[in-house]
Amino acid sequence: MKIIVPILALLTLAACGAGQGSRPGRIAPAPHVPVPQQPTAAALAAGVDKVQGQTGPRLIAQFGQPRIDMQEGSGRKLQFQGPICILDAYLYPKGRAEAVVTHIDVRQHDGKPIDQASCIAALSKR
Repeated sequence: MKIIVPILALLTLAACGAGQGSRPGRIAPAPHVPVPQQPTAAALAAGVDKVQGQTGPRLIAQFGQPRIDMQEGSGRKLQFQGPICILDAYLYPKGRAEAVVTHIDVRQHDGKPIDQASCIAALSKR
């Protein structure tokens, strides 16, 4: 008897919902969700080209006064900081020519990575 009461209660509840959703119906298609496009290599290169191979005065003209400007042997490090990221540009002379950027590092303020083109674009908008 103890088992029959809960079973009857479940059957009664199941019968209440039998009219709703028990018939196969038409399933609505899922809405189209656009897939974010990854930047192309050309787009990324375009951002990096604004820095790579540039001289110190050109970087300063583009990004403003650097947060850090220090000599390291024959090289120079310029650090630019914006609201989104930090860019370190390392300049070294090529032969007798003026020092140019040969390497860049970018990161968010908390040290997490960010892609170079995004950081350069954010710093360029200042």
